[in-house]
Amino acid sequence: METMKSWKNVLELSSNRNIVSGSEKALCDAIGRGADLRIYTEFRHNEHIDTSSDNNDLISEVSEFHETCLLEKRWAAGFMTLRQPVSLPDRFAPRPSMSFFLYNQNGQQAIARPYLDGVPTYGIPGRSVPESHPRMPKYHEQTAWDSNTNAPSSNFIYDFGKFRYHVCDNWQEVYSHDKAGQPISGSLGALTDAFHEGCEIKAGIAGLFYNLGDQNSQKIEHEVFIQTGWGYYYNEEKVMIAETHPLVKVKPAIPLQYKSGAWNFGWLVLRTDGACVERISNPYTLKFTDTNRRYELRWFVR
Repeated sequence: METMKSWKNVLELSSNRNIVSGSEKALCDAIGRGADLRIYTEFRHNEHIDTSSDNNDLISEVSEFHETCLLEKRWAAGFMTLRQPVSLPDRFAPRPSMSFFLYNQNGQQAIARPYLDGVPTYGIPGRSVPESHPRMPKYHEQTAWDSNTNAPSSNFIYDFGKFRYHVCDNWQEVYSHDKAGQPISGSLGALTDAFHEGCEIKAGIAGLFYNLGDQNSQKIEHEVFIQTGWGYYYNEEKVMIAETHPLVKVKPAIPLQYKSGAWNFGWLVLRTDGACVERISNPYTLKFTDTNRRYELRWFVR
């Protein structure tokens, strides 16, 4: 099938995260072209799901990472942005929440979990004690944050049997502009022609994470890639407007990781004149704030 051929494994890591095939450069180059990302992993049911079970079945998992990030043109990472936690093999996890898993190109992982059920919390945001997970020896929790709040997070490594980074590298960059909407490359006409033909549209947003960082993190150049789902074109004004899929914002770092007060999530409305409105949720309270900003953008079509 042609659809299947469009996905390519560009990097594979072993369980101890050594490179088996492909390269980090191939992954970074593809992400920088707007490629979609899906990651294959595998694990045993009684090692990862239910450690009291005698079910030793090998489980293969493929997860989509709708949001990708390229830092300093040399480090790639992806976020799961639509996932509800599941309790395999037949149900959701007990509490509704978002599972904002984060995977780096070296196999380092993280999870942020804003709860959606309104249960009162009593924790104080800040550093927490990582859990040791004695019955799950392949799970290595490195740092933990905000336990007993509405938005706990942690950074960890799970020794999956393998990591395969698959990309669908068939997006075409047709237009880019600076923060003031001045063209850098391509043309607005090429973008709007594709839009009128019903093409999918993705944006590359330069420096999206900067307002969450300190002075040192401001020096980490980065670009965030996110698909848009709803577009509008003002034909006389010649302005293209697009609302993104949900995304996560995190303090820029290599590798990317979660920390207390250094991440949030929401949606963006992007415009080809450089203007952007961010509707961002505070994960601890789930209260939203709208903020106006400007970004340099690259626009991709498929």
